[in-house]
Amino acid sequence: MTTQASAMEHWRARLTAMIRSMTALTLGFGLLFAAAGCGSGGAGASDGDSSISFMLDWTPNTNHIGLYVAQKLGYFDDEGVDVTILPTAQAGAETSVENGVADVGFTTLSNVAAFNAQGANLKMVFDLTQQPVARWCALASHTDISTPKDFDGKTFVSFGSAEQTAVLRQMIRTAGGTGDFETATAGTNTFQALTNGQGDFGGFYATWENVESELHGPALHCFVASDWGVPGNPDQLGFAVNAAWLKDASHGDTLRRFLAAVRRGYDYALTNPDEAADILVDQAGEAQLDPELTHASMQEIVDGNYWTTDDPTAVPGTVNLEAAQAYIDFLYENDTYTDAGGSPLPAAPQAADLATNEYLG
Repeated sequence: MTTQASAMEHWRARLTAMIRSMTALTLGFGLLFAAAGCGSGGAGASDGDSSISFMLDWTPNTNHIGLYVAQKLGYFDDEGVDVTILPTAQAGAETSVENGVADVGFTTLSNVAAFNAQGANLKMVFDLTQQPVARWCALASHTDISTPKDFDGKTFVSFGSAEQTAVLRQMIRTAGGTGDFETATAGTNTFQALTNGQGDFGGFYATWENVESELHGPALHCFVASDWGVPGNPDQLGFAVNAAWLKDASHGDTLRRFLAAVRRGYDYALTNPDEAADILVDQAGEAQLDPELTHASMQEIVDGNYWTTDDPTAVPGTVNLEAAQAYIDFLYENDTYTDAGGSPLPAAPQAADLATNEYLG
């Protein structure tokens, strides 16, 4: 059975491949993890104004827990919304939403910016992660790495992306290095690649892979990009729709009710992390989630306030446009964004065009 860590690695692979070439996050792996389809309705986009089809970005995990809680506890029913949770397609959630295969998809704001730079029309409508969740880590046994400066001359286990390169170079230079490093393609599992000596450091997520490291090893020594000169919040993960879909007023109303139910689901998970973890493991049974890891991940999310701001018991869901723009400007200045023809954009994408908080009520 493929581990959840491996699933997250494939997810990361598809994200970085998108940034390079709009190949719709496939990287040729041809893998599709079947998630439990929840709710009624077909496998495609919704047919009625009270229906929403939602596409996951990869296998179910704690990032998606609010959806499964809302489904199980009847929050969608309370809002009068019929929700179908779809497993990700090989084309990826972004392409599926752009093409009308799904109404809403899980993605990142940096993905929205990259897709729209190449002609898509996506709009982020809900930001789950209010604090940075990405970590750049070496094995703790790699004692010659004590700051990002020590990444200089070492090998980054990567799937290749201009965004990752820009972030790491900034971190290294802020720490006093030159920003020069090698890259090696990781296969499916960064933990394994580092342990086997294929590389010296890689990217992980604090709320899943770092938790797995603490539970089962190997131990990691990690750095946060915002601590080392990278501005804004690089890790705005949430929901996006096709902006053209929102032109129908009935869709906007349905989206508002859907988001109200989802926020209620995430809020429940924050105040009842163990019960919510059990719901996720049960509802997403085909993903065969590790219950211990799922529970520990939820507790890390609660303890780290990754989803919250002033109120640690409530998910705001709002996109911080100021933090988003600071990161987008940074990426633009580092030549990350290109148009469909591969040419640099004449100006930085604008967060206010890429996201809206209008539908959060």
